[in-house]
Amino acid sequence: MYRDADQTTPPNGGARGVGRPWRSPRAGPPTRIAALDLGTNNCRLLVAEPHDSTFDVVDSFSRITRLGEGLALSGGLGEPAIRRTLAALAVCKRIIDRNRVAELRCVATEACRRANNGAAFIAQVEREIGLRLEVLSQDEEARLALLGCLPLIDEAADELLMVDIGGGSTEVIWMDRAGGGPGEAVSLPLGVVTLAESFGREPDESEYAAMVRTARHALAEVALGHFVPRSLDPPAVQMLGTSGTVTTLAAVHLGLRRYDRRRVDGLTLPYAAIAAVTERLRRLDHQGRAAHPCIGQGRADLVIAGCAILDAIHDCWPISRLRVADRGVREGILNSILGLDLGAALRPVA
Repeated sequence: MYRDADQTTPPNGGARGVGRPWRSPRAGPPTRIAALDLGTNNCRLLVAEPHDSTFDVVDSFSRITRLGEGLALSGGLGEPAIRRTLAALAVCKRIIDRNRVAELRCVATEACRRANNGAAFIAQVEREIGLRLEVLSQDEEARLALLGCLPLIDEAADELLMVDIGGGSTEVIWMDRAGGGPGEAVSLPLGVVTLAESFGREPDESEYAAMVRTARHALAEVALGHFVPRSLDPPAVQMLGTSGTVTTLAAVHLGLRRYDRRRVDGLTLPYAAIAAVTERLRRLDHQGRAAHPCIGQGRADLVIAGCAILDAIHDCWPISRLRVADRGVREGILNSILGLDLGAALRPVA
């Protein structure tokens, strides 16, 4: 439900909204809305101008902060991770201020939900940065992710399986669109950061198999038996993936020399292509993955963990195609500010 910013322009260089109408200098500043999503691995911000039921992204920011680094072992947020995250949030605050944002929602997810010092960190952010973070429940995180991905849902699909692989948790959402049910969502306390920290940078074949088993075990504890599709054949059922894992796999599949959201968002891939990219990445060592322009040092040790989680999900629900979404919670927040209703938008298939 939005028109993207021109990705050839750096996010902090005044990104130009595609299709954004010209405004007279005398007309005053436009109304702008913003969404900030602080995850276990990333800090992301979108600033947008609303236009009827859609919006143009006019500014953005994304930085890997690894707020949840070491959380699974220590139970708390570490001081280096806190410092990195505060620095990123300070940049976000400057972007928000310079855009004179009229409506803003800032959310935090699994790392702050789980950490024993999460509440203290939230208070520190408000005191030092001036941003008030709302710690999302797992259900609300799943709802916003789905709300952000609405434009990519196939109207022909009777059932939808949506997967959001995060740094500290993975959300799996099942919706029976033909039956008109409200759908179900479960959250696995397992994400790319937590899984990668358990197995290290260079998992061999047996360790990768163990990673997949770990993810399958987590699925079995919360999800198996809840979601039983009537069919595993598209278009009757659609699998939709939103996360750095699936967008990275799509970019590598396309052979991009520089990540381009416009080519990745909405791309549909046969799962055989995803499996082929996974195998290519597993054959590379850490430095080889880090050297890839669409992976980089910050994701080199996480993408394999994401592949293992995705493989485990596909083992449980072997749907033959996956649609890639480079959108999620932030877009869901912006859509909710615009008044988009999830129930109305997902009315049963006729």
